Parts: sequence; structure tokens; C-alpha cells
Amino acid sequence: MSEQPTPVRTTCAYCGVGCGIVATTADGNTTIAGDAAHPANGGLLCSKGAALAETLGHGGRLLRPRVHGRDTGWDEALELVAHRFRDTIAKHGPDSVAFYVSGQLLTEDYYVFNKLMKGFIGSANIDTNSRLCMSSSVVGHQRAFGEDIVPGCYEDFDLADLVVLVGSNLAWCHPVLFRRLEDARQRRPDMRIVVIDPRQTPTAGIADLHLAIRAGSDVELFNGLLAWLDREGCRDYDFLEEHTIGAVEAVAAARESARSSAVVAAACGLAVSDLEEFYRMFAATARVVTAFSQGVNQSSSGSDKVTSIVNCHLLTGRIGKPGMGPFSLTGQPNAMGGREVGGMANMLAAHMSLDDPGHRRIVQEFWKSPRIASRPGLKAVDLFEAVREGRIKALWIVATNPAVSLPAADRVRDAIASCDFVVVSDCAADTDTAVLADVLLPAAAWGERDGTTTNSERRISRQRAFLNPPGEARPDWWILSRVAERMGYADAFAFESVHEIFDEHARLSSAGNDGARAFDIGGLAGLSAEEYESLEPIQWPVPERGHRGTARLAEHGAFFHPSGCAHLVPTTPRRPSHETCMRFPFVLNTGRIRDQWHTMTRTGTSPRLSDHMPEPYVDLHPDDAATIRLDDGDFVKVTTAWGAAVLRSRTSGEMPRGMLFAPMHWSDANCASGRVGALVNPAVDPASGEPELKHTPAAIERVVPAWHGVLFGRTTQKVPDAELWTRVCGDGFVRFELAGLRPEQDLAARGRLLLNVQPGRADLLEYADEGAGIYRAAIVRDDRIAACVFLSRRAQMPSRDWIAGLLAKPALDENDRMALLAGRPLAGATDNSPIICSCFNVRRSAIDEAIDRHGLQTPEEVGSCTRAGTNCGSCVPEIRTLLGVILANRSRAA
Repeated sequence: MSEQPTPVRTTCAYCGVGCGIVATTADGNTTIAGDAAHPANGGLLCSKGAALAETLGHGGRLLRPRVHGRDTGWDEALELVAHRFRDTIAKHGPDSVAFYVSGQLLTEDYYVFNKLMKGFIGSANIDTNSRLCMSSSVVGHQRAFGEDIVPGCYEDFDLADLVVLVGSNLAWCHPVLFRRLEDARQRRPDMRIVVIDPRQTPTAGIADLHLAIRAGSDVELFNGLLAWLDREGCRDYDFLEEHTIGAVEAVAAARESARSSAVVAAACGLAVSDLEEFYRMFAATARVVTAFSQGVNQSSSGSDKVTSIVNCHLLTGRIGKPGMGPFSLTGQPNAMGGREVGGMANMLAAHMSLDDPGHRRIVQEFWKSPRIASRPGLKAVDLFEAVREGRIKALWIVATNPAVSLPAADRVRDAIASCDFVVVSDCAADTDTAVLADVLLPAAAWGERDGTTTNSERRISRQRAFLNPPGEARPDWWILSRVAERMGYADAFAFESVHEIFDEHARLSSAGNDGARAFDIGGLAGLSAEEYESLEPIQWPVPERGHRGTARLAEHGAFFHPSGCAHLVPTTPRRPSHETCMRFPFVLNTGRIRDQWHTMTRTGTSPRLSDHMPEPYVDLHPDDAATIRLDDGDFVKVTTAWGAAVLRSRTSGEMPRGMLFAPMHWSDANCASGRVGALVNPAVDPASGEPELKHTPAAIERVVPAWHGVLFGRTTQKVPDAELWTRVCGDGFVRFELAGLRPEQDLAARGRLLLNVQPGRADLLEYADEGAGIYRAAIVRDDRIAACVFLSRRAQMPSRDWIAGLLAKPALDENDRMALLAGRPLAGATDNSPIICSCFNVRRSAIDEAIDRHGLQTPEEVGSCTRAGTNCGSCVPEIRTLLGVILANRSRAA
């Protein structure tokens, strides 16, 4: 008898939009749909969210605790962790241990880690991978508002007359918000959009004005805007008088660095006319939202960039009202929740300050803790440097992969490897970081965890479990609480449910508050277990029971400095910490792509997400590619002062001259030489500690492999013997893209080794042409392909889709066998063009053909004809770009 389907309302595992999801499980299968009742997304999902059901398998999962590589039980593992941390603290002091946690944690998990470190161990050495994406925004908010608050909400995107997107590829990194913006513009065609980004990203396709500023020149641009607004009489004098401090000093500093439009335009690499058009648009529009993301934050001057943006809104009073305000677009699903509980090294819980004795007293008394951290701990980059130097002797890493994601990642990997004692809590068994651990603890994954997250608009939502954890996996809060008990803190960590932790978190938020702090969810304290289970999405503050939440802060000019005023803070432009030079003439920019997330431990298991951009690449300007005789798809070596990687080249048309872009997702676990974090400049913002992930001086050179190949297998293959390889997840198979840098005298021998041929155990189809440098072979069992390999001294390889189709066949016929040996179908062409729509597997060639054949002119028409873009909509910007190119070519031909 079939199970009755059980719909569970939960939230997405990915970005800070915080989309609601309905997960329905029956007969062991889960389907995912957008939650139409959730205010963050209204039922929409991006390609990653829509594919979450494909990532729920147990392949690659860590299922039991491991100590020094051997499986063990929870008692032994927990006792060892507690003993080693307790012993290290006794011998070397509280600051000799550290936690490095993640914006992937739920708020309740974050809360207990922070409580143990700051209130019971007595150190602030707990930091998070949110340091890499949001900490500059935190500093900007605290400077301006007195607290880490985002004053606006998503509805402001619907209501604004001008939306300015700064350092944000919204179309790829926050696709549901991008669609919301597109829908708002369709309803209100007079809305204008400005995109400020050195790259011509898919987001720029929607812009009325794209300002391709010189990398790192954001402060010059916004100081210029502040000075312009002041000269043009755009001050809101009443607001400034009643609700702000520092306008005179901030404007004076802006005038000093922005003496004229010509000076600013030269500093930013812009035409004066474009610069002044933006300034006029901003000056003339009351309802302006300026949304910023990693292109602003990830900089050695990221805090000043945020401040310079906020200053412009404060000078004009454009904050706290519908359709206006600065808006920080959060990177991770619970970066905001982590900040609420003090999950960074320079914060206390509940938005209280480590530097404030009164706040320390409130928290310590509430926790009844024996001690409280009294000074900031080590921020992420400095923390791992302290590990490398031996100052941190016991390290616990939770739900993150710093050996890949941190800058100068080779140094980080070496630091972790050299640490006296390393614990890793994760759901994946073999990440680049997990393989370095002394103790591995199996954690519950998305779909198995219960708790809350907070999205970019301060909206708290429930993440509910709909699956049982496999093996012996447990929630992170449970793991930490059991270790804390063994360290002697049983009473303070006697949590048996996330409901108990949330209640304590809510009560702490109102302790000693009385309106002094914006973060107050005291109205959610005292919920019963049933009320917590059914909690609907709500925006903080929620100061009393029955409160319906708060859409906007600062609506009445209330801020959270002791004066009650907001502060305009002077900013002085600073160039990036390392400039280009003869040896490293390019600027390397790193970031995310549409269909992958962080280091691919989840998205990399989805076949439809893996095919959009299956290999690590570097994007560059066509003229720069021409200087080193590159064609698209050629291999190149990108080198910086911190490391090197070999990547595929790409000329998308997005890049300015002199800039490179490389995605940060690939790791040693899924690629031989694509770990881009190893290349990145480790310089940090002096205020926020956020690294310079967008500006690393780099060099690039062509790499010519001696041979190329592709390997398919139905079962998980061991890492192949090749200098260059990338693992790609397929539907029922694994594929490796291969290349060798050393000449291969016998490709047949290489191919048999890759296939792990065992004579006599299966049919072997084999073709070799030594003179032409070609080898093709397949192992066939029960008339089905078990594995196949294609090698050549030339780069041309057979269609991956065609081979995948053969793998899917229940039985090969004679023509299939002949085609395998020929390396192509016996009749008809194959399509190797890139996938544009991951949801429906629509390739570029199909879209091109539909546009030409039917005279299509809009993305909607393309969707009606091909289905591309009609599900999650993440590919709509690419479809729009394709339309623009084809229609422009058609116009020129006419």
C-alpha cells in the first residue's frame, strides 16, 4: 500500500532570499514545489531550489562518527572531542581553541555553538563563513544605524521608482528577487534600473543604465554622488536635523575626493555623461532602493563602500519609507540568523556588543555562565593564520569547507593539516576539509533538520524536517550539546529540542532591551511546542506577544546609537590592497554561477544542475583571449602570488579588458586543478575582516594538453589517473572530463587503465588508431554500457548527451555498438551547444533555431515555443541576451 503523501512547509537551503518550499514525500520519493503562501517567494523557485529533490540521496554521506579514519560510536567520538577541548583549554587557555561555523546552520545550531564558546569556554574565537560575504555590511549597518539592521523589505523592490544594483548579479545569485524586479517593471514600465558592476552580467541585461566601473572604485562613485546631491540641494534638512549626526563631515570628505564629475569619472573608468545621468536619476527620484551584495562587501575597503552608499540615503532621507533605502542582499540562507545569535567573533548574542560591559553582564547573567568573552576573537582569515602558527591547537569546523572557500586556500589547507586536533561536523564524508579531520561527526542535512532561518529582509521562517537522518547522523545542536555536557556544562546545555533553544534565544533578545536594540523577538518567547511547529514567517522586531512583525525599520527616524540618531560617516577612497603589475597584469574576480552553490557538496549531485557549466572556467575579454591565441574551451593556467589553477577559457562578452572571472565552486574532491580559492588574495578589510575576493592580481597563459578524453561509468569511479579531470554528475552515471599534460605513447593502455578492464568478465568493445591518436572503448554487461572511454590527441570529443542516451538504453543494438566505436551516431548530428534552461534541458541551439524559424522577439515567446524559462525563470536573462544578439545580427544583415 502506498504512503499517504505528506506535504511539509519548509525553507530553501541556498541563498538569503529565504524562499518557502513545500516538500511532499511518498513511497520514498520527494517532490519539491515553491510555497505560494510564503511572502519571500510567493511560490517561485530558482533552478537550485527546484532541483533540491535530486540532492537528497545518501551517496557520499557521512553516516557514522569516525576517529582517525575508523568508524566508531557516538560515545567514543563525543568523549574524545570533549576531552581534547577540555585538556587544550586547561593547558593553553581558552583562546587556544576555536569554532568555525557556517551560514548553512540553523539559528538554533548557531545559538548553542556561540553560547558554549563565549559564555562557557570564555573565548570569542568563533567565526563563520558569513565573514566572507556579509561582514562588511554588518560594519556599515553598525556605523550608520548603531546596530546590524536591514531597514527595508522585499516589497520595496515592487514600490521603488529607481532600483540601483551594486556589485550584484541578482539574476544568477538571487534569481527569485530578480524575477520579482522584472515583474514590478512589467507592471510599472516607468521604473528604472541601474546596474553598477565591472562585468556585463545577465543582470545588466535588464538595466536602463549599466555603469561598468573600474573594480574597486565604488567609494569614488558614491562619494561623487553624495557631493552631487549636496550641490544640487537634495538634502532632506528636516530629517538631517532631527535624526542624523555627521552630515557636514561626510559631505566635506566626499567633496575632497570628488572635486568634479570629470575626476570621479576618470577614477571609475566611466564616461562623464553616463556618470552624470546616474547622478541625475538618483537626485530626481524620491523612491530609490540601492541593493548591494558581494561586489561591494568582498573588498579590503568593503565597509567604506557600504558606508558610502548608506550616506547617500541618509543625506536625502530616503530610508525607512516604502520603496526606498539601502538594502543588503545576503549571500547564505541563514547569515542573518547567525548574526542575531552572535555567531561572529566580534559580536555577542542578540545584537549585543562584546565591548559593552553592560551587554556582557546581561548575557552572562541570562546564561548563568561561569565567564564571558570580554574581547573580540579571531576573524576567519586571522583565525586560520593562528591555526597555521600553532596558536589555535583545537579546531572545530561545522558545515563548511574552508580548505576550498577561504582565500589563499593552500595555506588554509596546510594550516588545518598541521593543527593538533581537528573536528569536522558535516553531512558529506569526503570534502577537502573533512579528509583533514581527526574526528568526523555525521550531521543531519537539509530535509532532516528542524529549526529557523532568517532571510535578507529579517524574516524568520521555519525549516522543517521531512526526512529521517540516515545512519547515525544527528542535528548540529544535538552534537554540540552532548559535547558541552561532557565538558561539565550539562545544566546549561540540557536541550532536548530546537523549540527549547529557540525559546531561550527569544527570551535573551528581550533581556535588558526596552527598545534599546532593534533585534527583539521577545514576542515569540513562551511559544508552546505546537505554536513553534506552526510558526508562520515573520519579520523582526517582534517585541510582544501577538505582534505581527515589522516590515520596515527607521520608518519614524528611530535608530540605535545612544543618541537615537543615524550617523553619516566620512569615507576616503582606498585602492585595492594589491595592484596589478607587470608580472600579474590582470584582475581576478571570483564568485558564483547560476546553478551551483558554494563547494558543490549538494548541487554537484544534481544532474540537471551539473550540465549548465560542467567544468571550472575563467572568463575573459575576447581581445585578451586573442593576445594569447585562445579559443573558447582551451585550457589556461591562471596564476597569482598565492596559487595557480588550470581552467577552461570562456569569452562570454561579459568581461572588460584586463579582468578575469572564475567561479569558486570546484574543489579537489571534484576537480584536479580548479580550486580557485587557492588563488585569492587574503588581504582583508581592516574593520570587517572580509577578504578581497573580487580583486586579485593575476596572470594567464595557454596550456596545450597532449591528449583529451571523457570517461563514463555507472558506479562511482575512483579519481582517474590524469593531470586534469573534472567529475560531473549524470542521471545514473558519473562522467569525467579528462586531459593529460604529458605525452601519452599508448592511448590504448591508458584507456584500459581508466576503464579498469578485467579480461573475461564482460564484453569489451574497443577501437584504436595509434597513428591518428584515437582510442575508444566500452565495457558492456547484459547488453548495457557499464563504462566507456574516448581518448584523442585532439580536443574533439563525442556528444555527451548522445553517450548519456546510450547509457540510458535498456539494451544496445548492433548499430549502437558500431556507433560507439565510431565515436558518433551513425546518422544525424549531435548537439553539443550549452544548456540554457536546466529545468527542461533546453540547449542554445534549440533556442536559436526557434528564434530564427518563428521570428521570436521576447523571452515569453521563446518560452511558449521551447518551454525554456517557464519554470524557475533563472535562464530568462540568458534568453534575453541571446535574443538581443540574434535580433541585432538580423538588423545588421537587413
